[in-house]
Amino acid sequence: MPKKLVFLCFLFIYKIVPAQLTYQNLYVDYDSAWTYKNLKIIPIRPKGFGGPARIVPGVVSLSQALAQGSVVVTERGTAATENVHWLRINNNGQQSVFIGSGEIIQGGRQDRMVSKDTVLPPSKADQYIPVMCVEEGRWSDKEKKFQYNNYADPSLRKVLDQSKNQVLVWKEVISQLDRNGTKSPSLAYAAHRNDKKYTPEQDAYVRYFLEKFKNADSTITGFVCMSGDKVIGCDVYAGNNLFYGELQPLLHGYIEEAIASGSVPVINNEKVKEYLKPVLTDEVSQEAYLKKNGKMYKYRQKVFHITGYAQ
Repeated sequence: MPKKLVFLCFLFIYKIVPAQLTYQNLYVDYDSAWTYKNLKIIPIRPKGFGGPARIVPGVVSLSQALAQGSVVVTERGTAATENVHWLRINNNGQQSVFIGSGEIIQGGRQDRMVSKDTVLPPSKADQYIPVMCVEEGRWSDKEKKFQYNNYADPSLRKVLDQSKNQVLVWKEVISQLDRNGTKSPSLAYAAHRNDKKYTPEQDAYVRYFLEKFKNADSTITGFVCMSGDKVIGCDVYAGNNLFYGELQPLLHGYIEEAIASGSVPVINNEKVKEYLKPVLTDEVSQEAYLKKNGKMYKYRQKVFHITGYAQ
């Protein structure tokens, strides 16, 4: 293919990446809602052909990069006072890596949770991401191998994003351990989700929803999740490749919340529309609203990812 044509093709792909994640470019597909036990999910799709991007080129999720072996996560150092809130990332691959706030990285000298959305380009140099501790009772002399452990549930993500406060994160972790009756000597957030008595139920939820997404068309770029009579959160991405890269890790967090503190969904569509109105109406009001009720991440002056939390 001639170089000029390749360049034009790339420009076309790049230009269809949306500047906004709003109703101008998106629609909420209420007719395609799926429900399993305590969780209901409604997909969010781009409007029409040539709307929001089907692909954001050159970016993969953290979970994908770790599975491919192109990214290595290590401790920045051995001193707790200087290194608790940072992890070293070596992106040895050919693509940039999107890392979302709320992603759990288990192991090292203690379990951590990413505290800020970011995109890390390929680099031979060390790069660092900000994190918070989600295992208050351990700072080990011996570094364990880091393992990816999906996204935290929306309640913990909300505390993280709205407070950026380590003490409040610890309080939320302890509250959840108490609520779930989980005993953890090191007060590890991951203790409950790693409990063999709990994982079969979560796995059943994951299988159900992954099968639904697998059988749907591949244009989905986000979703809104409900349990009982309320919305528990929503996540929308600039492209379907970003969304599908984050799908399974996100599901684990939403499912965890639905099982632990949710109930059979009874919420009606009008209440969901009321919740989504300030999230998706227009970018100006959206950004102001999400500063208090969620988050918005922009990369290269484009909206890359938005999250709304329970009101």
